[in-house]
Amino acid sequence: MEIIREKHTLDASDRPAGRLASETAILLMGKHKVSFQSHQDMGDFVEIENVNKLKFTGKKLENKVYYKHSLYPGGIKSQTLAKFFKERPEELFRKIVMGMLPKNKLRKDMIKRLTFK
Repeated sequence: MEIIREKHTLDASDRPAGRLASETAILLMGKHKVSFQSHQDMGDFVEIENVNKLKFTGKKLENKVYYKHSLYPGGIKSQTLAKFFKERPEELFRKIVMGMLPKNKLRKDMIKRLTFK
């Protein structure tokens, strides 16, 4: 069976980040297709426009904190959502979508089809 991949363009202007990310994850997985099979990568290409105009509800911009560790003692770094979004909005949105994709071998190939304009 041949997999036909379409290209979807989504506008992120004034849309809540989580709602747009869940829609993006569904398109990347291919769950919107009738022929969906969870063990095959059947998803489409998704292009996001105006990712720097995403909207966050509540007080997440001030209160939500992302952590990363350098694997050295005392090497934990923290960054608020506001700073992360200001510096790298594409990387932040990719991180949000990654959390909504299945944690298996197909995940890496799915996220490669997410692009930004």
